[in-house]
Amino acid sequence: MPQRDQEIRLLRSEIEMLMGERQALLRVVGAAAALIASLDSKRLPVGAVEAADMVATSINRLSEETLQDALSAVNAEIEEDSPAA
Repeated sequence: MPQRDQEIRLLRSEIEMLMGERQALLRVVGAAAALIASLDSKRLPVGAVEAADMVATSINRLSEETLQDALSAVNAEIEEDSPAA
């Protein structure tokens, strides 16, 4: 049983570490999403637009739930585009 208890402790420790890393990554993604949403691409240098597009494309591949978790991690909200009138 001591072997099993040790394995359980190691697994618990690994899960806690992964959850901490997930939270850190969610904060990075949330901050990046808020930054990208606030940019005016017409005023950026071409290289910055390309980098912003790469980040935006990666963020858009996330599930809606993960994106919401990321925005919540940095207390950010992104306004949805309103439909054209």
